[in-house]
Amino acid sequence: MTQTRLDVDGIIKKLTAPEVRDAKKTKLINLPEADIKALCHKAIQILASQPMLLELEAPIKVGGDIHGQFNDLLKLFQFGGFPPDSNYLFLGDYVDRGKQSLETMCLLLAYKIKYPENFFLLRGNHEAAQVCKIYGFFDECKLT
Repeated sequence: MTQTRLDVDGIIKKLTAPEVRDAKKTKLINLPEADIKALCHKAIQILASQPMLLELEAPIKVGGDIHGQFNDLLKLFQFGGFPPDSNYLFLGDYVDRGKQSLETMCLLLAYKIKYPENFFLLRGNHEAAQVCKIYGFFDECKLT
């Protein structure tokens, strides 16, 4: 299996480009499947290497229940500061319900990879395989 070189900066740039951030309507972003897989593999390595119990220091911004609302995630970063200007803890439920769960998850994973000590992701109930199958993230991934 050939490994794709992961361009985290390029992925972040594509997902946070001004034409995406300032779009009045949902703008679908087409990331290559190889990039998505590389993001997942690298994020797994980082998450597995970090402790299960996080001891974090203030200041830190806390977010959660994004549910695939990618535009809301971008607005959160616009108001709170894009990483690494602000540290973040996300409480889970990143996918399902919204139209852009994949973009949401990819941006969160990209920031986790780029800033592993300043960007933290907890697992919510929507990050379970069975829930993803029921609420749509599984199907969204199949379409990619």
